[in-house]
Amino acid sequence: MKKTFRTLFIILFFWLALALYLTNRIMYMKKKDEKFILQRETEAGRYHPEEFMQLPKREVIIPSSFGYNIKAVIAEPHQTNRYIIIAHGVTETKFNSIKYMNLFLERGFNALIYDHRRHGESGGKTTSYGYYEKFDLKSVVDWLKEEKGPDLELGIHGESMGAATMLLYAGMLEDGADFYIADCPFSDFQEQLAYLLKKDFKLPPKLLIPIADLILRLRDNYSLQYVSPISVIKNIKKPILFIHSKDDDFIPPAMTQALFKQKKGPKMLFLATHGRHAESINENRADYERIIDEFLQKYVVHAPA
Repeated sequence: MKKTFRTLFIILFFWLALALYLTNRIMYMKKKDEKFILQRETEAGRYHPEEFMQLPKREVIIPSSFGYNIKAVIAEPHQTNRYIIIAHGVTETKFNSIKYMNLFLERGFNALIYDHRRHGESGGKTTSYGYYEKFDLKSVVDWLKEEKGPDLELGIHGESMGAATMLLYAGMLEDGADFYIADCPFSDFQEQLAYLLKKDFKLPPKLLIPIADLILRLRDNYSLQYVSPISVIKNIKKPILFIHSKDDDFIPPAMTQALFKQKKGPKMLFLATHGRHAESINENRADYERIIDEFLQKYVVHAPA
């Protein structure tokens, strides 16, 4: 009897330890160094320091509803009310968003790029993959609308976690932009975790994820079930362009296809031929620009030809 009890205790301790490790990975995912991001983007020709320095822009501080500051850069080379907000992926910073910013600047938009909580120069202690980040995105949208007035024509572009954050914002809080571009989002964070646990760690997610979810509720005050863009996609009425690389083995393209299927109303889907996770624009630049132009021409008023 004592041996059985000891065995059960060891098994329980093992799974609790694994779940605690998993919640640490979720909350405190190791971030990329900003110097590394700048060097990577510069060497790849996606960031040109001199051009960026000469761009009419300013740094702004936007208060989060959670008490910390969100650091943003707003670039305004055009006399227009057309703006795009760009949300980066996990471990990245606003400088990873410059390649997308430049694409929209070329199309007559002004742009705002910002650091998610616990990334770059923004505050915040944990990463929540869209749960808390969606409220910060609302703060960014509200700030821009107050700054620029009621005639603002607004789009939001998100990459990976930024795309999931954008969809959660639009589906749970307010459908507050005129259009959205979701580049390689996950459809449901629990499913994403289950996929990675099986693929990378060969661990059974059905037992581990519920334990991790319970611990996460205690440690960071939210449940994984609330990080599910597909559960709220039906609430988004404005046009969405979904983008994903066919060879993405981090977030499967089937997740974007499922989101596209569930979205009602105006939508487009582009599955890039080349590139892995978050590399659609890097590996398919001409096609990426083409699909952006097609989407803008179809759904955004006065889009450039």
